[in-house]
Amino acid sequence: MLFKNYPRIIIGGLAGDSGKTFVTCGLLACFKSKGINVSAFKKGPDYIDSAWLSLSSGKPARNLDTFMMGFQKVIKSFQKNACNNGINIIEGNRGLFDGVDSKGTHSTAELAKLLESPIIIVQDITKVTRTAAASIVGCLNLDREIKIAGVILNRVAGERHAMIAKNAIEGETGIPVLGMIPKLCRKCILPERHLGLITPDDCEHKSIFLNDAINIIEDNVDVPKIMDIAVEAPFIEYKPLYIDKDSVHSSSSSTPEWDVIPDKVKIGYLKDKSFSFYYPENLEMLAEEGAELIPISSINRNKLDDIDALYIGGGFPEINLADLASDKEMIVTIKKLADYGLPIYAECGGLMYLAKDILWKGKKYSLTNVLPLEIKMHNKPYGHGYCEMTVDNENPFYDIGTVIRGHEFHYSEIYHYDPAVKSSLAVSRGCGCFNKRDGLTYKNVFASYIHVHALATPEWAIGMINCARNYHNSKKAILEI
Repeated sequence: MLFKNYPRIIIGGLAGDSGKTFVTCGLLACFKSKGINVSAFKKGPDYIDSAWLSLSSGKPARNLDTFMMGFQKVIKSFQKNACNNGINIIEGNRGLFDGVDSKGTHSTAELAKLLESPIIIVQDITKVTRTAAASIVGCLNLDREIKIAGVILNRVAGERHAMIAKNAIEGETGIPVLGMIPKLCRKCILPERHLGLITPDDCEHKSIFLNDAINIIEDNVDVPKIMDIAVEAPFIEYKPLYIDKDSVHSSSSSTPEWDVIPDKVKIGYLKDKSFSFYYPENLEMLAEEGAELIPISSINRNKLDDIDALYIGGGFPEINLADLASDKEMIVTIKKLADYGLPIYAECGGLMYLAKDILWKGKKYSLTNVLPLEIKMHNKPYGHGYCEMTVDNENPFYDIGTVIRGHEFHYSEIYHYDPAVKSSLAVSRGCGCFNKRDGLTYKNVFASYIHVHALATPEWAIGMINCARNYHNSKKAILEI
């Protein structure tokens, strides 16, 4: 039985917006600047925090989500992507014990127990001193199985404020305060907009932010002690990640027996400032299954006639509606290809792009009209949280009966649609498109508000490959006639 160390820490908090992402990014960039090997992880379903962690670590950050992926796949994914000769930093989400229910199921604390990882709490002490100690005492008493190895105080008003809170925490709990970060000026804080942080691609000053974060962490946090804590994490049994693809099928036909090695299929995916929400595992699994991946801009007049399938992830199409709507050539091309039968898989922002039009800030923008939908944007989330859906109608990508666990986070609503539009998913948890339905289909198009993770739903990648291969073979047959 093989055991490995995987030096690791979890950066937790007592609530959302406590400063976890800033601290995690700063630590990653700090260790990386010292030549230390780092790997980054984000607890829960998140694209934007993960993008910042990827930037800070210099490699793709991985999401660890026990609700979507299950406990065993989470620990195997961590081991596959963790480094054994550096430090692995996992950013938690929301408060330490916040999960899907009152028991904290699938919380950061549960992930910490699964990975046997020490926790460092980032604690916002705005307008509190000794009460900060009460919060840590509460965490210790609520679950005695977790290991809180340190606290980093955030948004400290001054030296006196910091020392009172530090002495109270250490005196009442024995847990060391490893850092005291002052209130930061606006330019040092990660910039936000309606869905939370902006993405690194949209941030003009990301290199300045990273340099500032390194300096702030080095000046205010005991970085060597954090490394010591990570190294002292217990060894855990190595469990290789293996997806049993033989047990996974797709409604586009089960994986066929090929007499000859099939041609490599080309799968395009929209990748730009409008569409950037892709889990790295999703793209990696497509490549592992035999796809050549082709990044495509939605506004730079790319040629699409050579691809065998199109993947449109989520993102911020509403921020760039004028550019999207003005590229008539792209809009017309996607509509023609959809009519012709090109397999298209669209998630959230991708679904919006396939609509007839979008209403935002009082102005209507015409889009591809692949699906007879009219969408409007709200100022608050319309669908937010984990989803569970069951395939109950024919569609190009999934077998009937497949249960899909994922998440949704959208400010948009389908406020008008053609009643004849077909749907293939029954929503048991979540919002979906309308009337507890999701998974809208048209020919070989599948559009949904649910974001899926390939490790949680391996049927997705198999379905994409099979659809692409069938389309490729149909084109090849036509050319040979």
